[in-house]
Amino acid sequence: MFRKILSVGGWTLVSRLTGFIRDVVIAAVMGTGPVADAFVVAFKIPNNFRQIFSEGAFNNAFLPTYAQVLEKEGEDKARSFASRITTLMLIVQVALLGLAFLAMPVVVNLLAPGFTDEPAKFDLAVTLTRITFPYLLFITLVTILSAILNAHERFAVAAASPVLLNLSLIVALALAFLFPNAGHAAAWGVTVSGVLQLGLVWWDAQRKRIAPTLATPRSDPAMRSFFKTLGPAVIGSAGVQIAIFADTIIASFLPTGAVSSLYYADRIYQLPLGVIGIAAGTVLLPEMSRRIAGGDVAGAHAAQNRAVGLTLALAAPFLVAFVAMPDLIMTALFQRGAFDAEAAARAGAALAAYSVGLPAAVLIRSALASFYARSDTLTPLYASLTAVAANVLLKIVLMGPFGVVGLALGTALGVWINLILLFILAHRRGWNDPSKGLLRTCIAVVFASLALGAFAWLAPAPLSSWTNTLPAWRSETLLAVLGASGAILYGVVLLGGMKVFGVRLARR
Repeated sequence: MFRKILSVGGWTLVSRLTGFIRDVVIAAVMGTGPVADAFVVAFKIPNNFRQIFSEGAFNNAFLPTYAQVLEKEGEDKARSFASRITTLMLIVQVALLGLAFLAMPVVVNLLAPGFTDEPAKFDLAVTLTRITFPYLLFITLVTILSAILNAHERFAVAAASPVLLNLSLIVALALAFLFPNAGHAAAWGVTVSGVLQLGLVWWDAQRKRIAPTLATPRSDPAMRSFFKTLGPAVIGSAGVQIAIFADTIIASFLPTGAVSSLYYADRIYQLPLGVIGIAAGTVLLPEMSRRIAGGDVAGAHAAQNRAVGLTLALAAPFLVAFVAMPDLIMTALFQRGAFDAEAAARAGAALAAYSVGLPAAVLIRSALASFYARSDTLTPLYASLTAVAANVLLKIVLMGPFGVVGLALGTALGVWINLILLFILAHRRGWNDPSKGLLRTCIAVVFASLALGAFAWLAPAPLSSWTNTLPAWRSETLLAVLGASGAILYGVVLLGGMKVFGVRLARR
């Protein structure tokens, strides 16, 4: 399982690195002005709908059902089920696309109401969202094919496909002179990337001979099981996205630059989530689904413990870095072109606030696997809606005194509420079984994190006295040296602690 997680995580790392280059280009070209705010809204709307209807709800309902049909009835029945679901989702997405295109001013007004005070920015957001919205259709099909590939233990191509989004946006921005403005160029880059991603995963599924075809939707036990779990999953995923929409809605009332500042902070915050948390969850869900379908509950819990231990060990250094040096991170990575020192400071403060929720955020997917592997999407729904209610309330309360930072902090606290509820509910049912090995791993991670935190607190001052003498790339060099040295220190202390406590992640 570690090999699979590292495979997905490796490709996700490539995706995040190319995504970082993409964001550097966006920051340099658009900064945090009105065009950037309009594009961020246009980019987030189809992405948030994607996470509600495809990657979130659909994947969590489809993959366990598909895995059960594959395990019990064979590949032919599984392919028939996938074909009927694909046809149905295609019909729904085409209808949604047509409706959204006509109602886009209403959609933008609902999700960024503060833009109405600036008609030019509002009109640009409507135009750009109409360009980006077809991305939702393509990426829904990508999600179906990716879930099928994952169920057959093929993870690499599906994990690599998001790289095409980043490359497409970079190329589009390089050709921005051919468009009315950089926002139009980036919006077209988003939609083109959906076509490219669909082509890539379709090719891999065809090569494996597991690609679905068009088929008339009809009811059978598998379809009924899918829809029974889909409804709560949609509401649960929608709940998470409501919290994200709340960021955009509330930030739209703040001064220009708030929306894009949150975006840049979130992009850095998402790095460990994608590389570690989502990678672990992507591999863990089909693993637990297969084991539970085969009656190996103890093996499923052991796999979950290994995934949680690895996730915490890999995510902890990011938490330390985001808390100890958020300003340096944002300055080194983004401060150039239209992205000035004030924008870097604002985004850095938001990043530090987001980091409060990082441990919970990277563990959410592993915690959800306890329920989704058993086709229980109703319990996560209750946990999600409770957390979202608290999340939105916290945002409203914290926005007044803290502005953009309050929005990020509300998100972080809401994630903790969600994780704690999921753990308690699963533990009461005997659906998780934290082992002594996991506890010892956590202790080793804490000691390594404390050592790294001391280094991050003491090392920047003497190192900056050297980097300040450099003719250029001062912040970038300082961040690189601190990152490399800190990674070595953390790794040595972690491995030493694991040896002292007798921890082997390969065991339960």
